[in-house]
Amino acid sequence: MSWFHRSFKVLTNGATILRRNTKSAVKTQRQFYNNNNNQGIKSNKACKLLIGTLAFAFPPFIVYKYVNCEGMEDDHKAASEGLTLNKAIEISRDLVQRIKDETGSPGLVVSVSIDGKEVWSEGLGFADIENRVPCTPDTVFRIASISKSIAMALVAKQWEAGKLDLDKPIQHYVPEFPEKSLDGEKVTITTRQLVSHLGGIRHYDKDYMKDKLNEGSKSEKQSSTSGGGAQPDQDSKEKKTSSTENKPEKNEMALKEYYITKHYSSVKDSLSLFLNDPLVHKPGTKFLYTTHGWTLISAVVEAASKEKFEVLLRRMLKDMGMHNTFLDENSPLIYHRGRHYVKNKTGRLLNAPYVDCSYKWAGGGLLSNVHDLTRFGNIMLYSYQYRKHHTMSGSQKSRKGNEMPIIQDAQNTKDKLSIEPAEKPGYLKSETMEIVWKPVDKTVCSWDKDASYAMGWAVCPEKYENGECRHQRFYVSHTGGAIGGSSVLLILPPKSQDEGNKDTYKPPKGVVVAIVVNMISVGLNKTALEIGQVFEKVEK
Repeated sequence: MSWFHRSFKVLTNGATILRRNTKSAVKTQRQFYNNNNNQGIKSNKACKLLIGTLAFAFPPFIVYKYVNCEGMEDDHKAASEGLTLNKAIEISRDLVQRIKDETGSPGLVVSVSIDGKEVWSEGLGFADIENRVPCTPDTVFRIASISKSIAMALVAKQWEAGKLDLDKPIQHYVPEFPEKSLDGEKVTITTRQLVSHLGGIRHYDKDYMKDKLNEGSKSEKQSSTSGGGAQPDQDSKEKKTSSTENKPEKNEMALKEYYITKHYSSVKDSLSLFLNDPLVHKPGTKFLYTTHGWTLISAVVEAASKEKFEVLLRRMLKDMGMHNTFLDENSPLIYHRGRHYVKNKTGRLLNAPYVDCSYKWAGGGLLSNVHDLTRFGNIMLYSYQYRKHHTMSGSQKSRKGNEMPIIQDAQNTKDKLSIEPAEKPGYLKSETMEIVWKPVDKTVCSWDKDASYAMGWAVCPEKYENGECRHQRFYVSHTGGAIGGSSVLLILPPKSQDEGNKDTYKPPKGVVVAIVVNMISVGLNKTALEIGQVFEKVEK
């Protein structure tokens, strides 16, 4: 056999082996990337890179005969139309594992429901590190400011019953709360302003009082020096602006009032914390997130209903079937209660210090598990989507004459979704929920800059302005941060175009995500939204 024939035979045998390996490698590559719903482009690129490398070393016909990158794109297109439930869980488990790892959280619990049915709940890490107790979906943790959304349901119920007028001065219900003045002018605070953080009530930061005191003393000095007629010059204004801009950002969770250990025997008793403090700004003009404002709301609810806030809350939770949601009290035995943690200056875990939450039941004083949180989210979603046969026109008047206007829903869709009458009405009327979830002017949201605050919830409006560009989804959520705990509850209704494709359906429709961790200062909203968008792709 000549040298040429021997060389050709070696090359042919090598090509046969290469064909087998190439076919296997490309098949594996295709399966890996097509299983990942967002990686189709990567799949195509990886395929072409593999082909290019092989073609460089060996004759092109050996490779191209067995590889079709366009076919991989077709495979991806088919896969992207829907996910299996198991695949959605796999992707989402990785998302929550990432945030747990990044933040060093000891334990995390997550729950997801689709169309009112819980489809996944899981605990990661430890509910109690010292005793090696793992997290489970039944683990009870602090839910912090999600308490505000729950308290808002109580406010809305009293409003629907005609017992509470959102626009009356709060002194109508709580005469113990003194009338406030700003710059020598009396101002009015209403419950409507308070539920949207527009009432001017301070949060836990008291430094603004020092600033007001300093401003007052400076103005007095200027008045005595100039005979009362001079105005601050431009330089002083610029210095003031510059000093404000250069102030270091405060550590929210270091504020002293987070660490209160005193027990308050009643809601009215807890008002003493801020009762006589000046307002930060004129009510209705600026947004200032405040937990104390919700303590005042709970006092209003007590007066309007003539019952203690705790009694009303427990009754509502019972009606909703939320049997694992409690006041964050130290003494009662609460089964499956986890422990909470903070970090020291070097980043090592410490047990969270003892705190008493009796001063903020409505604003951040509840415990719960993820089962109850997703249930609550679905109760709100059901109420929002429920419709009766008849269409209400004009405005509905309550027994006390409070107007409840019928408004466009928060997604600004012109055509209302037609929904068959469900077996039972929602806990709240759909008209009420449309107002509760309507973004309020002059508000902002700290956990999503695209969102605004509404009434006890943050709302992100739907926005899709340019083809093939970002589609901002309509969703509502609330996050929470407490000593040793962080949380999020997010509700993602169907896309407006998906709704339009259905003539009728029964609520609730959409994805609800709840995540709680036993670690201070963990941002969870972005992760919850990503998980919600994964699960809405699950094939039904």
